[in-house]
Amino acid sequence: MVFLLHGEDSFRTRLRLGNLATALLSRAPAGPTDFSTMVEPRLGALLGITRHDARFDTPSAIMLSGQAQGLFDAVDEARVVIVDHAEALKDLDLIASFPREAALVLVAVERLAAGRSRRAQQRPKAANAPAANLLEAVEAAGGSVERIERLAPVDVPGWISARARLHGIKLDPEAVATLASAAGSDSERIEQEIKKLGAYAGDATVTAADVRALVSGAIEADVFELTQAVVRKDARTAVATLERLLADGNAVQQILALLLWQFRVLLFASAMRTNADSERMAKAIRSSPYAIQRATAFARRVTRVDVVRAYEAIYAADQVIKTGRAESDVAPLTLCVLDLCGVANADLRDMLLVEAPRR
Repeated sequence: MVFLLHGEDSFRTRLRLGNLATALLSRAPAGPTDFSTMVEPRLGALLGITRHDARFDTPSAIMLSGQAQGLFDAVDEARVVIVDHAEALKDLDLIASFPREAALVLVAVERLAAGRSRRAQQRPKAANAPAANLLEAVEAAGGSVERIERLAPVDVPGWISARARLHGIKLDPEAVATLASAAGSDSERIEQEIKKLGAYAGDATVTAADVRALVSGAIEADVFELTQAVVRKDARTAVATLERLLADGNAVQQILALLLWQFRVLLFASAMRTNADSERMAKAIRSSPYAIQRATAFARRVTRVDVVRAYEAIYAADQVIKTGRAESDVAPLTLCVLDLCGVANADLRDMLLVEAPRR
């Protein structure tokens, strides 16, 4: 029996690996189940499992683990050999010749190529031709291939709620939304943040304020809410959100920088045509696919002219603050937000034409 688990979500891959290994040892059905209800496995406590790393262990050592049987092992005892970083496996013939009485589970925490090129697929493959890659080798051996996808943005809040219930931690709906915005689709980080919030809150319900206080990047959720209000030209909500950000102790320049960042994300999101574009664009601006996809719905309301105008307004506010043209830093930021909402006479660009006061 040969299994291949691959994908870019390391935490959910570990959950599936624990579920699969336990099922193989007990000879139970090994089909996938709901990952959100799985407890993180402790494979070291299970008998019958041998673990290798394809970057360091030789194919002969991996093969020996499938063949070997301990002195006191039962004759029919199940054996599971796990090979981490299977993409580094050099001898693919190992997969086809692995002992059938043992289970071989290959794990690659990255998205593997789908196989031969289209041109190669058009040519008939020779009967005894060697496998070109790991996926092809597993399929040729009659193995099972399972790709563990990253969480889609729409699935993140449900995942957070399910993991919190699993750990007995109560999060209110606003806290879930704030954590989803801060952590994105990183399931490993979500798990860590939920446990941290649970340890902090104890038996109490975790609130959005708790998330903003304890989770790095949570301010971005509020700034995104501010950006949404600006795009909708909702000055009342925008100013209320800005006042809350300032009351929480966030610096004016930090809010201004994040507001600029959000408009940059909107610019890239407006050019997205398919979901596959989100990963490419996220790498281009060092963001996350979650942030790009989350902004897509609002990006449809924004044109390049709107983004250029926003850049000019934010730049003007930044220069007014740095050159001391205003009595306080909050005033230019508030005027900038009102200007972005389309409020008349809030344009700060004219102030840049006036010589900065000497103090």
